[in-house]
Amino acid sequence: MASIFTRILAGELPGHFVWKDEVCFAIMTIQPIRGGHVIVIPNAEVNHWDDVPPSTAAYLMQVSQTIAKAIKANVVCKRVGVMVVGLEVPHTHIHLIPIDSMADLDFKHAKPLPQDELAAMAATLRATLAAAGHKAASLS
Repeated sequence: MASIFTRILAGELPGHFVWKDEVCFAIMTIQPIRGGHVIVIPNAEVNHWDDVPPSTAAYLMQVSQTIAKAIKANVVCKRVGVMVVGLEVPHTHIHLIPIDSMADLDFKHAKPLPQDELAAMAATLRATLAAAGHKAASLS
């Protein structure tokens, strides 16, 4: 059975996309730890992050760095934290979370945000990425 992320990528379920290309995509998480929380996901379903092919893993990190810069440009934070957990969905994904302290990386702070807030942040991040010349943010 396809993961929830594969179903979002296929358009079967809604998602607030920030990035989409032939290797990966990034969406706003529906239960962010903090506003601006994005997840970067390989298009291919790979359950364990340590099984992701090295070239894909390197590309995921490159895209994560690019999106982190857009997050920092739009969300007041000291850093963008990175986590790869993998317990909640059996499809590798990288969490990018605006943080001011280590405590900001605690999933007990995760809560649903209204869809319009998620859509607005996705649009803001896409605009920032597109302005920097990243065609994958145009979602075409």
